[in-house]
Amino acid sequence: MIVLNLLKQEWLKTIRAKGFYKNLTVNIILAICMLYVVAMLLLLGFGLGSILEKFHAFLGLNPTELFNGTIVYIILFGVLVRLFIQQLGSINLFAYQMLPVKRSIIVNFLILKPLMSLLNYLLLLIVIPFAITSVSNYYDSATAFRFVLNMVFIIWFNSLFTAFLKRRFMSGFKSFILIISLIIGIIAMEYFKVFSLFTTSISFFGYLLDHVWGSILFLLFPVAAFTLNRCFFARNYYPEYFNQKIEKSAMGSPTVNLSFFDRFGLIGDFMSLELKLLLRHKRTRSLLYMSVLFLFYGLLFYTNSVYSEKDGFLFFSAMFVTGVLMFMYGQWIISWDSAYFDGLMTKNITVRHYIKANYNLLIVFNAICFILTTPYFFFGVKIMQMHIAAFLFNIGVNTVILLFFSTYNTKRINLSQGTAFNYQGTTFKNFLVVIPMMFLPMMIIGILSFFIETSLSLIILAGMGLLGIMFRKHLITLCVKQFNKRKYTLAQGFRETE
Repeated sequence: MIVLNLLKQEWLKTIRAKGFYKNLTVNIILAICMLYVVAMLLLLGFGLGSILEKFHAFLGLNPTELFNGTIVYIILFGVLVRLFIQQLGSINLFAYQMLPVKRSIIVNFLILKPLMSLLNYLLLLIVIPFAITSVSNYYDSATAFRFVLNMVFIIWFNSLFTAFLKRRFMSGFKSFILIISLIIGIIAMEYFKVFSLFTTSISFFGYLLDHVWGSILFLLFPVAAFTLNRCFFARNYYPEYFNQKIEKSAMGSPTVNLSFFDRFGLIGDFMSLELKLLLRHKRTRSLLYMSVLFLFYGLLFYTNSVYSEKDGFLFFSAMFVTGVLMFMYGQWIISWDSAYFDGLMTKNITVRHYIKANYNLLIVFNAICFILTTPYFFFGVKIMQMHIAAFLFNIGVNTVILLFFSTYNTKRINLSQGTAFNYQGTTFKNFLVVIPMMFLPMMIIGILSFFIETSLSLIILAGMGLLGIMFRKHLITLCVKQFNKRKYTLAQGFRETE
């Protein structure tokens, strides 16, 4: 009963929050996107059996056995993704310390709270249709039920074990590199046939699926992960650990040496401060890690023959990977400073210096992403041309659009929270700006390709970018005027806390 009351209080806290209704439009847009994702996953689930049937002829494995072979990889990939997108549960411990609520109940609630999120169970949208259409055909209904139940236990294990890893070791760049290295090592062993996790996974999980008691063993995985979390809290029962607000002191926190920017004067100082903000705060750091992952987004298009002749989709991919950090950071290029915006406006700093520093910072982000994505040039001259055209278009056009329209985002951003599935500070205006920026060039090149050569349409888009670079002073002046018009509205909006 107490746990139900705690869940009810969490729900009331959500719907009574001032920001819940302010973000109603964003929530509606996200709900529509989520319905689309649900529909796609269901279609994949119903079609997965027939897709895996194609491998049956030359592998000699039925669809269920093939799925069992991927379970280890599903677990590893789930832990990797959750390390960067799963937020740790928190509770206002001070409000319950004076109430007759046992410590064990609060700890259990805090550990199990992430399991209540429906996002955890998106995988079941694939698993349940697959069990109905394929597993039940090769085995029986009881085996299909156990198959779904086992996957639920795996989801619980992933969520609980990831929460333990984040609490115990925290999430940072070192853990990111460690996990990526582990996955690359496993893939390398599989590729060079040193050790096959795929074969081991087929044998182990297939054996457990064939026996009724196998589900009990599956249940032991989340129970073990739950026990690890309990042991952690037994040693660290402090309010700071509950709410994950441990902050390094100024003396103990690592310093970032960006003296390179000192040579650029006041603008360089601004850029240095923005980069330190990016590297030191949780929300901006997690955004940086996500940007690194999105650099591989081009592989979905460039390795798929379906898109080889669809120039619009290829250019969309090129523009996204060469400017992913610009798009993700630039949407809130002014809002990142919301916590100290009033102090910034009282300093003896010209608006032109402030806007120009942000403009140069977006160009630096573009240049970094462009350099990191140059290996895509091995996919051919056409991809190389698209990346160059997209790079110029991003610098000359999209940077200015982001700077101009970022003045309309008046919501304060909490830098101490993570980025993934965190829409605090997001409004429908973000969608109205980014969607046309991403899809309008895609439509332009798609239409032009019907009438002229692809290379000529790329030259037109690259020429638009070059014009933006040539007239950057006038465009920056336009952004300065827009900022001066909106700065008091921005300051008022940034003072409001949700």
